[in-house]
Amino acid sequence: MDETEFWQIVDETRAAADGDPEDHADALVDRLAELDDPEAVLDFARHFETRFHRAHRWDVWAAADVMLGGADEEAFDFFRCWLIAQGRDVFEGALASPDDLADLVPAFDPETDGDAEDVGYAADEAYEQLTGLRLPELGLPPQEDAPEGDRPDFDDAEAMAADLPRLWARFG
Repeated sequence: MDETEFWQIVDETRAAADGDPEDHADALVDRLAELDDPEAVLDFARHFETRFHRAHRWDVWAAADVMLGGADEEAFDFFRCWLIAQGRDVFEGALASPDDLADLVPAFDPETDGDAEDVGYAADEAYEQLTGLRLPELGLPPQEDAPEGDRPDFDDAEAMAADLPRLWARFG
């Protein structure tokens, strides 16, 4: 599975789920299981995990914090799953400039959006359905303990507003 196919599956299943994170996770599991190819599911998992690691950055965490009204480490992990689930344009746009999420995500409800934990486990579930086994190690380098970049002062509203002015205007 190449990157284009990875994003195509993400987009198709998100559309089928009408953007609902839980339904999206279910649709992903079904779609991956339909591939009937454990190696393809492993490839999908590698693509997902690679992007999950790429989004492990303080500026992205700051965006999650503003959009969600606060984000601890677990909420940030679930937010990164949600970010990937939004598709290539939103994901790459957010990594290029997290403040662009103010425009990239026209509809966002912090109560129902931003948490796609189950999307992060879709490949695990599909692999287990196909093989009866747990998803093996993916052979990727481990995620760094600390996010990339400089840690923002989450308690300094002025600094957060200055760093993410459009997100702050919309969600702060």
